[in-house]
Amino acid sequence: MSFITKLKDGLAKTRTNMINKIDDVIKSFVKIDEQFFEELLEVLIISDVGFITSEIIIDSLKDKVKSLRISDPEIIRDLLKEEITGILTVSSDKQLLCLSNPSPIIDVIMVVGINGTGKTTSIGKIANQLTKTNNQVLIAAGDTFRAAANEQLEVWAKRANADFVKHTTGADPGAVIYDAIYAAKKRAKNIVICDTAGRLHTKKNLMEELKKINKIIIREIGEGQFEKLIVLDATSGNNALVQVKAFHEAIGLDGIILTKLDGTAKGGIIIAICQQLNIPIKYIGVGEKIDDLQQFSAKAFVDALF
Repeated sequence: MSFITKLKDGLAKTRTNMINKIDDVIKSFVKIDEQFFEELLEVLIISDVGFITSEIIIDSLKDKVKSLRISDPEIIRDLLKEEITGILTVSSDKQLLCLSNPSPIIDVIMVVGINGTGKTTSIGKIANQLTKTNNQVLIAAGDTFRAAANEQLEVWAKRANADFVKHTTGADPGAVIYDAIYAAKKRAKNIVICDTAGRLHTKKNLMEELKKINKIIIREIGEGQFEKLIVLDATSGNNALVQVKAFHEAIGLDGIILTKLDGTAKGGIIIAICQQLNIPIKYIGVGEKIDDLQQFSAKAFVDALF
């Protein structure tokens, strides 16, 4: 099964919750009026797009309807597709060239997020993609708080043919990351992927630890070759937006890995996150297999959604 097919299947619940209801609104009106837009707004809000983002989308649609003198509700569907695609097409200042063209310079990818989002498996899947494109990858086990975290990550490192650096449980995470970067230089590795402890965004001491790791990496390699990604569970809906805001304020995020799209009707939250925070989606996951995490394409996502 191709990833596009998996994506279409994975978005089935979101499509039922959002797009089918939009189609119902479109079919129930013969002309575009204020009531039409009110019902469309309501569908977007209850689909986890959020009030602010939904209002912005509706206002933009109203402007286009007026300027293009559109009266047929059926045309709104295509305009909405364009609107959502535009929101999801968030550019990123950091696009690590090593993804397809291995570089002699060390790139560091730090992965953050709360427990249960799929952080460990996402790291393994990304490492697997990178090693398949001739990159020399090293995974750093920076989650020294959770029991068995090292063992789980080491299994994924072996699957991905990546090197692995760990300390004992309870060790200083900053020291693990420092040692990993040092080892990467010695072993001629060009990518270091750093795991971090799964933490609630409300835990101040753990967020401070994350800031410390952030400073260590910048000190060792600079900011240009350093990418910070947060793993989000798509099923968490609006809570995902709160998580991204907290982590972004703490360390400044460069991208999002969105997992578990295949089990949620709340996929609309991805639109709110991109529109409100202007942070690009880098990867999306629609399953548990090693190839079920792929680089994000706004067009492919919207085509599958609609």
